[in-house]
Amino acid sequence: MKIAIVKLSALGDIVHAMVALQFIKAHSPEIQIDWIVEERFSEVLKNNPDIDNILTVNLKALKTNKAGIVAQLKKIRSHASNNYDLVIDAQGLIKSAVTAKLVSPWRVCMPQASREPARRGTRIAGFDADSIREKAASWFYDVKVACAYDANTIDRNALILSSPLGINITTEHILNKQPFLFFNNEDPHIYDFLSKDRSNIVLVIGSTWDSRNYPAAKFVKIAEALQQNCLVIWGSEQEKVAAEWMATQSERIKVMPKLDLNSLKALIAKADLLIGNDTGPTHMAWGLNRPSITIFGPTPVSRVYQTDINKVIKSASIVNPYKLNKQDYSIKDIDEQAIIEQARSLLST
Repeated sequence: MKIAIVKLSALGDIVHAMVALQFIKAHSPEIQIDWIVEERFSEVLKNNPDIDNILTVNLKALKTNKAGIVAQLKKIRSHASNNYDLVIDAQGLIKSAVTAKLVSPWRVCMPQASREPARRGTRIAGFDADSIREKAASWFYDVKVACAYDANTIDRNALILSSPLGINITTEHILNKQPFLFFNNEDPHIYDFLSKDRSNIVLVIGSTWDSRNYPAAKFVKIAEALQQNCLVIWGSEQEKVAAEWMATQSERIKVMPKLDLNSLKALIAKADLLIGNDTGPTHMAWGLNRPSITIFGPTPVSRVYQTDINKVIKSASIVNPYKLNKQDYSIKDIDEQAIIEQARSLLST
């Protein structure tokens, strides 16, 4: 059986969906799993033994390059030659549903009992209209899966990838998962930043919204209180400036060079603890079974699993998962002492 998973973005969502792969393969080792993803996120999928082929698109670029739409559609359509038995849209957006449709052609097959050809279509699975934000996406699906939109994000991803295959992934399965992010030929310079004498703590200071970012000054207070080797990662020039300022405020803080996703996986895999905002790199710690503290402000804690080593700290604001408030800056009010105490507890165990 051949299946294609359409999960184009974002980094954290891809990580949360990847957990299902090990259980699908354990149940049915013969399944071929291909994954269709935005090119800039493809590296997080690489080296995973449960993925047979990574197929990239660049739909994001179409926002600034409308002329490229024909080339992208042709590229997506070319994947239809793989003749998938099932395509799963794990994203639930119109663009991902259209992508799923384009890689799901009608095929002609010859039944053994008849000389007449019969037309059989690749099945497309996705969430039903009541389970996604862009309800029209469900029009493209043959198999529709119901799951509350405000349910745990990891559970939702596990359900949409397993249910169409008749596989049941339980909470116990996920809690006992094996690490599922893999790296190879990472930048060897990352190891120069690691300390042998102190705990290595990765700090994730950026995200897609400013209101999701814990204040840099409070990260500095955390580093000073813990007195460990704190490594700040960054993805934009604005984040780099903030990281460099933090390093001037504490000798315990080092600014990492800009890392690709392969080297970022390697760094987090070696970390004793990761502290960060609700964003992709922070969720990679969970995927690598590394201790982490995720700091939440305007987003719901139902995005993650809390475990013995993966903790969350949430601001006092009430979040409506159906309509997130980008003007909710309550994350800035979280007392750094709560994070410090949680970090000490995790480091001690």
